[in-house]
Amino acid sequence: MKAESQRSKGREGAIDSLNAAIKATDLAEKTSCIAPAKIAFGSASIFLTLIRVCLPFFCQDLLQVHT
Repeated sequence: MKAESQRSKGREGAIDSLNAAIKATDLAEKTSCIAPAKIAFGSASIFLTLIRVCLPFFCQDLLQVHT
């Protein structure tokens, strides 16, 4: 039971970190005046969003494998 709550807290922490990183890259994209940097920040933001969306599904599969 204790291990399950620690996994949940770890997952929530990871999602919070991803949300902060996404906000930071969005802000960097909006404030940058260099075109290649805008493209890089936009791509990074999309990639981080994809990770955030897929993370719960990936973690759920890992939990099923270990139980």
